[in-house]
Amino acid sequence: MKKVLIATAAVLSMSVIAVPAFAEAKKGEKIDAKAKFDQHCVACHPKGGNIINPKKGLGKKDLAANGIKTEKDIVAKMRNPGPGMTKFDAKAVPDAEANAIAKYILATYK
Repeated sequence: MKKVLIATAAVLSMSVIAVPAFAEAKKGEKIDAKAKFDQHCVACHPKGGNIINPKKGLGKKDLAANGIKTEKDIVAKMRNPGPGMTKFDAKAVPDAEANAIAKYILATYK
């Protein structure tokens, strides 16, 4: 019985520590857009390119050629991408983070 209590206490302690890491940014909190881009996007879009389809990079010219001109367009593409791109729904990337990533892309890759 004592071992079960110790194990339960250990698991609960770890979950209390882990919860903040998964918490969504609160309204008004600043989101580190570069860090979120690095976490979700950089594997396929290093330096704003595209390792799957080079014609679909993140530079302004490539984005425009693919009908993407605004932050809203980028978020829409994240939510419903075409073949070859991972789908990032609102659970994977909350709206606030998706918008921050979109702003980062437009500001960084010209």
